Amino acid sequence: MKLTQDGEVLAENKVLILYILNKLNNPITNDSLFRLVLSVMDMNYFYFQQFLLDLLENNYISCFEQNGKNVYQITDNGKYTLDLTNNILPGIIKLKVDTSFESNLKESSDEESITAEYTPINENDYTVTCKITEKHRTIFEISVFAGSRDEAKKIVDNWKENAYSIYPEILNLLNKKIEP
Repeated sequence: MKLTQDGEVLAENKVLILYILNKLNNPITNDSLFRLVLSVMDMNYFYFQQFLLDLLENNYISCFEQNGKNVYQITDNGKYTLDLTNNILPGIIKLKVDTSFESNLKESSDEESITAEYTPINENDYTVTCKITEKHRTIFEISVFAGSRDEAKKIVDNWKENAYSIYPEILNLLNKKIEP
């Protein structure tokens, strides 16, 4: 049975999402996945969301919460389906994903590895936890006290914006010998 032109395009877009998720070693947020898809192919955001929903409903991908964010990952059923439908995706698109994608993948994985959140202790006191993770392993974590919600939010925002500058400074301070 031959698919219509629109059916072919819809199937190609779903296979592209599966192909990208299969290339990733870690789960990815909706926004990061959409940016990766856009780096390869122009796609309407609402269609993208519908494709994700269809893939979720058919159990080709799973969605779960990680570090307070919903993330997506391909399932075994999705990998099997990708093996069956891989030929739907044009070779030029696969080549684009495979070659020009590395910087986008690194950027997305870097984003996923920096997290910060604050938790209220009481009305005026908060604990702020800042982390850097790589490959599902915490490589740095610090918890600090904040005396107000505004202060806690500033710490969280600053960490998310500047973690790669702050982290080496903290390590230098921890390794520095202090003379009495």
